[in-house]
Amino acid sequence: MPTVVLGYVPKPEGEAALAASIAEAQLRAADLVVVNSHRARHGDGEDHDSIVAELDEVRVRVGEAGVTVDVRHPETGLDASEDLLNIAEELDAELVVIGLRRRTPVGKLILGSNAQRILLDAHCPVLAVKSD
Repeated sequence: MPTVVLGYVPKPEGEAALAASIAEAQLRAADLVVVNSHRARHGDGEDHDSIVAELDEVRVRVGEAGVTVDVRHPETGLDASEDLLNIAEELDAELVVIGLRRRTPVGKLILGSNAQRILLDAHCPVLAVKSD
């Protein structure tokens, strides 16, 4: 079964990427793997609970769209880009979807380090979307 991998963050760019990844999964008749990764923070139970609740909402939204979903929240201590690239390669993903945020003119000279790494190092095509 083909697989689309989404790098998800609960921000406007993450929501735009979620919508695009659902559409791509439907178009490709693919499963969707949602990856929400961050460096583990010790002792922050509230943060963990809110992340779990947000990812439960994502799971419901994708399921309602008729797409098979697997939500992953690796706490490996690696950069988010490394987690996403590792999972995409492990699953032999057909597509990776990420969200990009708007940047100042100076910030446009350099993409975010995670986005840049994913765009350059992914073994498959990457769809980068911006929020409205």
